[in-house]
Order: sequence, then structure tokens, then C-alpha cells
Amino acid sequence: MRRNRLPIALLLVCCVALHADAWNNRGRHRVADRKRLWQTNDSGPGQRTKHQWESPKFPNNRTQVARQKRLFSLFTLVKFDNGICGGSNGENGTCIAAAECAQRGGASSGVCANGYGVCCIVTMSCGSMTNDNNTYFVNPNYPSSYDGMNSCQITLVKSHPDVCQYRLDFPQFNIMGPETTNNVCTYDQFIVSGGNPVPTICGNNNGNHMYIDTGVGQTNPITLTFVTSGSSFPRAWKVRISQIRCSTIYRAEEGCLQYFTGVSGQIKSFNYDPTGGLQLSNQDYSICIRMERNFCGIQYMACIDDAQVMMPAGVAAVGQIMRSNAFTLTGNTQATQIASMTGVSCLTDWLAIPCATNSGRMSTAPLICVDRLCGGTFNAETQNLNSSPVISTVKPFRLIFHTDNIEAPGDVGNRGFCLNYVQQPCTTKLR
Repeated sequence: MRRNRLPIALLLVCCVALHADAWNNRGRHRVADRKRLWQTNDSGPGQRTKHQWESPKFPNNRTQVARQKRLFSLFTLVKFDNGICGGSNGENGTCIAAAECAQRGGASSGVCANGYGVCCIVTMSCGSMTNDNNTYFVNPNYPSSYDGMNSCQITLVKSHPDVCQYRLDFPQFNIMGPETTNNVCTYDQFIVSGGNPVPTICGNNNGNHMYIDTGVGQTNPITLTFVTSGSSFPRAWKVRISQIRCSTIYRAEEGCLQYFTGVSGQIKSFNYDPTGGLQLSNQDYSICIRMERNFCGIQYMACIDDAQVMMPAGVAAVGQIMRSNAFTLTGNTQATQIASMTGVSCLTDWLAIPCATNSGRMSTAPLICVDRLCGGTFNAETQNLNSSPVISTVKPFRLIFHTDNIEAPGDVGNRGFCLNYVQQPCTTKLR
């Protein structure tokens, strides 16, 4: 009987051991599951999201995770790249956060970036320093005029080493003009220092502009200075300062004080005005026009001004002619109409247009062209009293304007020039 009980006891012991081992394994799995749960709860949002995606027990969590991603992207998409924006007052500004605008001392003018940013207008006056793009430099007490004696400066510092140029736009630029003997800016002056050579200018230059080359990298600051002489003249200026990076399409060709884009436009010398302006002395700078796609030539025409007067019979070869002040560079233009002059006759004040000829769809036969134009009539032929369109196919499209420091007694009353340009398509031979 005892022999029969022994196998049964051994069998019971084995069953109990197997059951205990299975129970222990189950317990170990539960502990491991709990550890994984604790690790999941203690991990960051990105890790927890990953576990939720991988877990087959929570299929509906994909919707919640997508909602979380949309919530995060709502804030990560609101970035400000300091891009240009149009303010509600019509001025250009920089799109930044409202708090940053206040920190820069700017004024909010409308919203941008879908309402998350403001168009920040930064306005500064004498003694300021700025590295902000689209800064306005104004006279003291602006928008009121200023009649004091002062040297008003602003210092420009690059916002990024990749900035290669500054563009100065003159929405408002009205200071005293030159003295009337040699047309030198002796009373008031606008001076640019620290970059490429820039001629000193004065007078009325509303709507004009300048480019200043600074070079690549951390270069010296640029200083803009308005020197005023008092004399109870109602001066006012507002200069918009834009920083241009080396890689942008807005960058001007190197060495161009003025740079124009588009198929057509208008170019004026500084202080040009058909009735009261005077050509400034000591000017020597390049004017560049970007050649647009599918255009191979450029045509220049003297502007139609409101100061045209009838010249008396006998001045011209035939009857009476209309006199225009849109191109008066040399000669005593106060006394009579001055004919066109070209080439070696232009030694003091001149406008250079490479290989210029009077316009018209030219034949392919060799033509004589000139590089300098002066006198009192815009024409590529010498001693002509009739203004004519002038064409050039030399690339890049570039003009050079030069004046010396003496006007009297030979050159009196010259206004400078105003030219309209139209680029010519490549479909027809221009030479």
C-alpha cells in the first residue's frame, strides 16, 4: 500500500512545482509590463507618442496624436524671417513679433504673418545707430521742417555678414541747393562715408535713390550725414535704408550708384528740376539698368518737361522750335538753345552712353557711334537742335555721369538730365 502512495506523492509534487513556475513567469511578465508602463509615462511627448503608435491596444490614439502634431505645428510655423512688409501707413517695414518691435523702438503699422506678427516701422534721427532693415532716417522734429545748423548723422551696421549693399531711397529729400556760380554744394550737403565713393549731393532729390557697396563679411560701418547751414531754409528729409544680401536678385551690379530694373523707367540726375534745379558739380558715378530677359538693346529719350519754351526764329535754321530743359549739361543755356555735342567735344560735363546712335530700327551696315553726349540737346549727332531717341546695344546697360567743379562763365543754367528708357527686344536686329 505504501508502495502505491509514493508515485502519487511524487506526481503531486511535480504538479505543484510546475504550477508555481508558471505563476512566477506570469508574475515576471506583469512586472515587466508595469515597468514598461512606468517608462512610457516617464518619457517625453515624442517617446510616448511612439509607444502609442506601436501599441495594438490603443488604435484610436492615432487621432489624438495627429491632433497633438497639429497643435505643435501651429506654433512652430509662426516664424519671422525679418522680411519686408507693407505697413498700414503705406511705408515699408519689417515683419517681426510685437514685443521685438517695441524693443527696437519701432512702431507697429498693421499685422503680418497671418496676424501673428506686426509690420514694424523703425524711425531714427541724429546720433542714432541701427542694424535694422528698412529703417527710416529723418530730420529733427519730423514731419515738421528743420531750419537749424547741424551735422546730423546715423551709423549703419550690417544685420548679417551676407549683406553686400545698402539701398537708400529718398521719399523726401529737400535741403538747400548748390551755390549758383559753380553749382557746388556749399550750404547743405548729404555725405556718405565708409563704403564705395559716393558724390556729395544737395538740393531736391525726392524719389531718387542710391546704392552703397559694403563688401562681404563684417566690414566697417557706413555713416550718413546731413550737414545743414541754417539760413532759415525749410529742410525735410526721410531716407529709407534697406540692407541687401549678396545672394538676392535685388543686388545691384558692383560699382553702380544707381540701379534700375524693369523694361522701362525714368532716370534723373541729382537735383534735376526743369524749372529751378541746377546740375551739381563734382559728380562722377555709374547708372546701371538690369537687362531683362529677351531684351538686347536699350533706347533713351529726353523727358517731356513742363518748362518747354518757344525759341525765336533765327536761333534755329528753320523757324521756331521748342526748347526742352530735360537735357542741359554744357553751354550757356540761359541765353539760347544749345545744340547737341558729342565725343571729344564733351570734356567738362558729359553723359556716357556706350556706342550710342540715334534710334530707329538700324540696318546691319557699319554705323558710327559715340560714347559721350553733352550740350543742350539730347542727340547722338553733333550740332543738332532737335532731340532724338538714342539707342545702345552694349551690355551690360550702363551710363556714366560726370561733371567738373567749374560752371562759370561758360556753363550757365544747366539743369542736368531726365531720360526715359525702354529696353528693346532681341527679335529685330538693332545694329
